[in-house]
Amino acid sequence: MSSTTIQQHEQEKVGIFSHPKGLYLLFLTEMWERFSYYGMRAILVLYLTTSLVSGGLGMSTSQATMLYGLFTGTVYFTPLIGGYLSDRFLGQRLAITIGGVTMALGNIVLFAINSQVGLYIGLIFLIIGNGFFKPNISTIVGHLYEPNDRRRDAAFTIFYMGVNVGAFLAPLVIGFLAEDYFKTTFNGVVQYGFKYGFLASAIGMIIGQLLFNLLGNRYLGEIGKKPEGKPQVNADGTKVKAPPLTAQEKKRTLVIFILAAFVVFFWAGFEQAGTSLTIYTRDFVDRSVFGYEVPTSWFQSINPVFIVLLAPLMSALWIKLSYSKRGDLPVPTKMAFGMVFLGLGFLLLTLAVMKTGSDPENIAQKANIMFIIGTYLLHTLGELMLSPVGLSMVSRLAPIKFASLLMAVWTASSAVANYLAGYLATFTATLGYLELYTVIGIAVIVLGIVLLLLSKKITKMMA
Repeated sequence: MSSTTIQQHEQEKVGIFSHPKGLYLLFLTEMWERFSYYGMRAILVLYLTTSLVSGGLGMSTSQATMLYGLFTGTVYFTPLIGGYLSDRFLGQRLAITIGGVTMALGNIVLFAINSQVGLYIGLIFLIIGNGFFKPNISTIVGHLYEPNDRRRDAAFTIFYMGVNVGAFLAPLVIGFLAEDYFKTTFNGVVQYGFKYGFLASAIGMIIGQLLFNLLGNRYLGEIGKKPEGKPQVNADGTKVKAPPLTAQEKKRTLVIFILAAFVVFFWAGFEQAGTSLTIYTRDFVDRSVFGYEVPTSWFQSINPVFIVLLAPLMSALWIKLSYSKRGDLPVPTKMAFGMVFLGLGFLLLTLAVMKTGSDPENIAQKANIMFIIGTYLLHTLGELMLSPVGLSMVSRLAPIKFASLLMAVWTASSAVANYLAGYLATFTATLGYLELYTVIGIAVIVLGIVLLLLSKKITKMMA
């Protein structure tokens, strides 16, 4: 059987195990990187605000949250630089290794130097490392498939599970190590083991890099080794003038920017999970389950759990639709439905707010826990229709010489969204939860309908 016939045969397979083995290697690499990142992030504000004698840095809450926001926003901007360097000089595989090693060093610094100097050095390493890692691993996933392979959207959905397995495990494991296992009491003073949480994050990153580098040649072959945007050189040493982007490539690049603009508003609503939704859950939701009060922080694991449970079903759905008579849904249509589901989640929560009110000192009636779980379920469905599909779209549409850079542009939209999400959350003090969630829910649904109306035109531009 010829290689072409084999490739066509592979593309006709369906199901979660029909993908190249390299996808599962990238799944594990991303899972351990996200374990490292989300674990460190879960204890960062606690580390910053805990007193010096208890193992923290003794910062004020406002100072700590400002630093946290700056950090989480910046990690989404540095991939623009990392994507450019990998396209022109490094290649994606080397960039991922540089990023992983740098992030591991950042966590080791946080473990070894428990001071503000160590904090800033460690965070800088983490920001730089993420810039090299983030845009390139998603690009390699796309390179495993031909542009018209039916399995592409399904593959990115499976890959996205790796993100969320790591995101689910990290707060539970690293939070337990930092706040429980290594917690000690000496002369009546409680000391937390935050530094061991950072060490665990470093170990997770190292495990991911060992897997990636030891098994990369076997399961990825030559994919991602060469910088695809590097200028070509003639025999006499002069640079070959790179051909300009074709009209079609320009249209496809424009599509990426158009959809990224819509994605900003999706994530601005979605990221309320870390701010206003967390505060609402703490103050207004009845968290008692069989007599046990569920910690507020544990609600952050609901979304990753739903991702892991639902991602295989969504992956199978995209495959099944691709074989149907009408074919798979266009990418803009999927993303439009994703925005609508996000909006519906907020509107569901307004039913709870109508009962509880917005004043924590005067709660009429606490909300049933199922309201917040239902909201996260709808938000997760929206995320699965938008985020992995968007990654797949960028990897398919981006001109080869700008593949990682445009993936970084897509990622940078999350940075804008994080800043916007924080700004929106401040309105809970002035507008109240009912007004805020109603406005966000309706606005996102309207934008989803607008994107749905533009879907045919955008799909035509994608060609």
